[in-house]
Amino acid sequence: MGGPADPPEGTPEGGPVGGEDEYRSVVFDESFVRAARLQESSARERMTDHAPAVRRRPPLRRGLTRQALILVLLILVAFGTAIYMGVRHPYDTEEAEQPVEPLRMTVIPLAPQGKVVGAADAETLFAHSPAAQYSVGAEGIPLPVVRSTAHFSDSQVVTALTTAKDYLVRSSLYPEVLDSSQVRPARVLIDPGQLDQFDQSFDHPTADGRHAPTGWLVRFDPTRAELADPKIRVRGNLQATETDAATLEVTADHTFVYALRPTGAPAGSKVSLFTVRRELTFRFDRDDLRLHQTQLVVSYVQAGPLSCAEDSANHLHPLLAGETARAGGPAGTNPYATDSATALCGTLAAAAEPKV
Repeated sequence: MGGPADPPEGTPEGGPVGGEDEYRSVVFDESFVRAARLQESSARERMTDHAPAVRRRPPLRRGLTRQALILVLLILVAFGTAIYMGVRHPYDTEEAEQPVEPLRMTVIPLAPQGKVVGAADAETLFAHSPAAQYSVGAEGIPLPVVRSTAHFSDSQVVTALTTAKDYLVRSSLYPEVLDSSQVRPARVLIDPGQLDQFDQSFDHPTADGRHAPTGWLVRFDPTRAELADPKIRVRGNLQATETDAATLEVTADHTFVYALRPTGAPAGSKVSLFTVRRELTFRFDRDDLRLHQTQLVVSYVQAGPLSCAEDSANHLHPLLAGETARAGGPAGTNPYATDSATALCGTLAAAAEPKV
């Protein structure tokens, strides 16, 4: 007697063994049926709603669950944060919070006590002056032994010192700067945050402690004096220090001695010496180091022989061989006016002049 799965007459000859259905491999399971895009309407739907015999089923939603979406979002946020922190410099925020300070400057003319000493040639004057042992030109601005700081490498300190030296050379030794025909050699090294002050100083010079061209660089009145010897004598030193994790400062203290003669004077005219001492403070953030630029924040200048009666803000007006300082001095200063700098004038010591 056949089993419940067998035909009453038994298994047909040549049929599948054990009563297996030869179409079992194509039987549609429940998930397959649910996934079908077409669905046959029921008889009731066709009678009551006049529905078509077959309708298209809406596609199944196969998207991620809410929990999975949140997890993916968190992973993306964490990954993006890691990349951002990897490429962002740890001191960017500190640097951005530090605005560029304007340059504070003081220019003090030094008046001679008598006639300015002169000689027939510059070598004689230099040999009998305190500048006899000074170096010539940029050799008088040597770089110190370099050491890294807590937050700046050796190379960064070298960059700061080199930039400061470049500024001193360009603003104190370049002939086109000294004769007042150019300012660009020094300007290109100034941080962009100070360029407005720099430009205003030359467009509208004034002795207000902020906008004197002679606070930025050395330049002589081209109608009065010119170099008699290109070998300018120099002595001084540079020193770099870290002021905070984002800032390096370089202090410079140098004395420059120039041999001058009257503009357009014939050969054989007497030559005299003119001395400028510049004490400058340079500041560097990491952008300045990268761009080979600097912020000049303090400029203290003493220069002579000059007459205190003349304005030394725009140009230096040297007293030349045989000349004496004119009587008088700078106009009075109102100590109650906050926008008025105190007028200063000093005396050029006799020991500072050559003994010929």
